[in-house]
Amino acid sequence: MRCLILAAGLGSRLRGSAESKPLAGLGGTPLIEHVIVRARSAGASEFVVATGYRAEPLEAFLNDLGRRLGVPIACARVADWTLANGHSVLAGAARIEGEYLLLMSDHVFDPAIVRGLVEGEPAGDGLVLAVDRKLSGPLLDIDDATKVELDDAGRIVRIGKQLTRYDAIDAGAFRAGPGLAVAIAEAIAAGGTGSLSEGVQRLAHRGLARTHDIGSARWIDVDEPRLLELAAGLVDSETLQG
Repeated sequence: MRCLILAAGLGSRLRGSAESKPLAGLGGTPLIEHVIVRARSAGASEFVVATGYRAEPLEAFLNDLGRRLGVPIACARVADWTLANGHSVLAGAARIEGEYLLLMSDHVFDPAIVRGLVEGEPAGDGLVLAVDRKLSGPLLDIDDATKVELDDAGRIVRIGKQLTRYDAIDAGAFRAGPGLAVAIAEAIAAGGTGSLSEGVQRLAHRGLARTHDIGSARWIDVDEPRLLELAAGLVDSETLQG
């Protein structure tokens, strides 16, 4: 199973702790290394990382990491990293045939979340999004979280940060088919920003956006220094397994 990791953005809220967000230290190990190691333990075998802001030091680190771990890690540099994150998906997906895992470089997670996607049903022409039905707690910044409204069958109805009616939170892990990149490109052609959520919403309208409930598994979106410190404590205490 190939894995695409989005790591092109500025990460402005974490700039006080690290010049490059994916290289921010978490328990003495760069954040993106945690992501790759955990995804690998869950079944990912090859990686493509979409790079942009401060690409050179990140790509140098990834080249070394690939050698250390003995795992293929390719970099796909985004032409304009200031654009919405769907453009990073397009850059990375162009290097991948068939289905792939899609992860964020700033999410640290229990590998069981990714394992559930790997061992679950194929994405086909659409996608499967890992969702968290726990709507509160110390690990969740609800104001910044991407919310998801679901139908009775667990398919996505709507997705977005501004939803006022929602059933779950986007946990930042997908199993995607080629249709996701097509949907993002369609959104751009229609005048959208090209965000990942726009592509997901287009697939949802077609009934092609399913979900995987992560149950009791835990994850954290490391968006600011407070959350970086919290994530370090969770990793040290093995509260996040892996």
